[in-house]
Amino acid sequence: MRYDITGKPGAEAVVLSAGLGGAAAFWKPQMAALQEHFRVVAFDQRGTGRNAEPLPDGYSIAQMADDVVTVLDDAGIGRAHFVGHALGGLVGLELARRHPARLGRFVPVNAWAKVERHSERCFDIRIGILKSQGPAAYVAAQPLFLHTAPYMAEHSDKLDEEIAHGTAHFQGEENLLRRIGALRAFDARADLAAITAPTLVVATKDDLLVPWTASQKLAEGLPNARLWVSETGGHASTVEQPEPFNRAVLEFLLGA
Repeated sequence: MRYDITGKPGAEAVVLSAGLGGAAAFWKPQMAALQEHFRVVAFDQRGTGRNAEPLPDGYSIAQMADDVVTVLDDAGIGRAHFVGHALGGLVGLELARRHPARLGRFVPVNAWAKVERHSERCFDIRIGILKSQGPAAYVAAQPLFLHTAPYMAEHSDKLDEEIAHGTAHFQGEENLLRRIGALRAFDARADLAAITAPTLVVATKDDLLVPWTASQKLAEGLPNARLWVSETGGHASTVEQPEPFNRAVLEFLLGA
């Protein structure tokens, strides 16, 4: 697993785990704020980007969590905070279930304990686009599920660049379907009460892909969690509204 460690030498570590796209670059709006206080561990998830390779049948969130442990072991980091977006939040939950001693503070963003039927409907639509029209159409449709309409209207050129990059570096249909299968199979509801890591559950009310109430349920099930909800920002609120998100996460990770 290729990874990068940047930020403040000798400080506590924070692992950043992206969503379905898997790219470490997703966290660019957070890097400067986190690097000022922490060692930041970022990596493209297995099957994507710098860690591209064919994924096996039955690929699971548990295997993704094991990849995090592999990275931490290689970096000589015993314990780290963890910030995960959507699927990345599930990886954090699995890390908490399987390796609780490795997890410090935990921030799942627009995540869930068990995928909602609404989200599955969205994935069905996206898979339909992929299978009927191909990767270019899938990537072109992706901003509709990630962003709010005002953001897309104001950042049309930026989105065009991202779509071109995403098409050129597409992770592959089989890998994508296996990663979607992994998040659909994941269910941590029965184990939430045993996850005691201090947790800030982050949600956005106008998220089209993941109902904010899924995060509300997650926070209610975790014994040491609190919920932080923003009114707007869509599924990619870390991109659309980075300043309030960064402030809230830094205050939490620093123990405020």
